[in-house]
Order: sequence, then C-alpha cells, then structure tokens
Amino acid sequence: MSARLAIKVDVDTDRGTREGVPPLAGALKVAGCPATFLFSLGPDNTGKAIRRIFRPGFLQKIGRTNVAGNYGWRTLLNGTLLPPPPIGRRNEAVLRAVRDQGFAVGIHCWDHFAWQDYMAGWDLPRTQKEFGQAVKEFERIFGSKPQTAGTPGWQANAKSLRVYDECGFLYGSDTRGPHPFFPRIGHETFATLQIPTTLPTLDELLGRPEYPEDKIIAHYLDLLKKAPEGYVHVHTIHAELEGQRYLGLFQELLNAAKALGVEFVSLENWAEKLLHNRSTIPVCEVKAEAIDGRSGTLAVQGAPAFCN
Repeated sequence: MSARLAIKVDVDTDRGTREGVPPLAGALKVAGCPATFLFSLGPDNTGKAIRRIFRPGFLQKIGRTNVAGNYGWRTLLNGTLLPPPPIGRRNEAVLRAVRDQGFAVGIHCWDHFAWQDYMAGWDLPRTQKEFGQAVKEFERIFGSKPQTAGTPGWQANAKSLRVYDECGFLYGSDTRGPHPFFPRIGHETFATLQIPTTLPTLDELLGRPEYPEDKIIAHYLDLLKKAPEGYVHVHTIHAELEGQRYLGLFQELLNAAKALGVEFVSLENWAEKLLHNRSTIPVCEVKAEAIDGRSGTLAVQGAPAFCN
C-alpha cells in the first residue's frame, strides 16, 4: 500500500501532559511510529473555555464528545474556581522524557485558552509577547531552540505567521488543508512552510450518528486507502483523548494501519525533504473558514485556484 501517515500530538492541558503523554508516547514507540509532540507550556486555563458557550456549534460539540468525562472536572475548573497550574514547570520531566525517547518536540502555545479565543484580536506586539513566553519556557526545559509549532484550534493569522518567520522555524502546522504550502494572507507571503492537518480529528467524529465509535477506525482506514500514490496524510491527535480514554482506539488504528502497509513518516524529515526543492512548493492563501465537526472558524488552506 502506498499510503503514508504523519502524526502530530497536541497537548492542551496539565492533566493531558501528566496522564496522557506517557502512555501515548509508549504506544507510538511500540508501533514504531514517529510523532511530533506540541506542548502547551504556560497556565492551564481550560475552565475559562465555558465562555465559548455562545459560539455556534460549541454546545453541540460538548454534548457529543463527553468533555467532562474526557478532560475531568478538575481540568474544567482550572482558571476559574481553581488556580491555573503552570503546565511546563509542573511537567518538565515528562516533556524531556518524550524528547529523550526520540520524538520531535515543539510548541503548541503558552496559554491555550487565550490563544484560541483572543489571538485574532491581538496586535503584533501582543502576539510576539504571548508566543515569546512559550519559546522562552521551551528553551528553559529543553535547552535548545524550538524548530516547529502548531497553535491551538488551528488559529493563525498574518501576525502569528510573521512570528513564526521571526523564530526561523523549519515548518509550522497551524492549518487544515490538502498539502504543504507557503502561506499568503493579503499581499504578504510568509517564509515558514505550512504542513496542514489533512484528516479529521477524533473529536470531530465522536458522537456523530454517521461515525459510530466502532466504525471510526474503518473510516480512517478508508481515507488512507483512497490516498493517491506518495500522498502523506497528517493526523492530529490529542493527549487528552488518544492518550487517555481513547488510547485503545488509537492503538487499534496504528495496528490496523501497519497491517495495511501504511508507512509512518516523520514530519521533520518530510519538511526537510520538501525544503530541498523550495521552488516546487506552492504558495496558497490562508482563510478563516468553518469545517465539519468543529465550532468557530479555523485557518484553512486556500483551494488550488488560489495557489501560485
């Protein structure tokens, strides 16, 4: 089978870091699957997300994905009735252990809630300050500069992409779309390669009648089977889901993919190969659009008609 699969792990919360990351790293190691772990490094303000109650589709998503059961009541009170725990400082041994097992590590954010809900309204200095805190904490924990990042909720704009260019990242993964590209917003084209997420995330499928839980693996495998020759699918998973309640489901997906002959690839290695021939990488617009199964709008790669 010609399908290839790259895994990106978003780590959103203190509990997900502490309880979800170690078993997830273990499962990936057993399967021989490289992955890139992107860490939230500042305060866990997950409880403040209740403010999204009026966002279209938010209550529906909460109902079908069992947010309380998957994240835990303690996490859902962080930043409101309980003080927000400092994720990086409390879990630095866990983060280093992931790196020491051979996985790539990068930045998800400083404050997950703040970025996902307010970044769109920040000016460039505010964006630089927020992201700079994450960079500083990453360097403190790992003793090296980050090479990649992927922001919460696929929330990206011209200011955040400019910050990536300032950091000199190998690549970023902040968008949804079909293939790698250099992002353009308005008249500005950015230098940092974007590798978008191509597959639906688990929380976009859970609880929907058309995707019963016992059919989700088959759905993913069907998408992999339909991929054209040489195509790389990028799958974003979450430590709070695939690392905890749905760890068994994720292990089943890895085993089934291996049985089909799917090749697991490293995002870092793929990015390096792509950048050896920069002139072949298209430039595409980045738009804020809604996607199936998720509330609000996301940074989405423009259709081929908008590519140079």
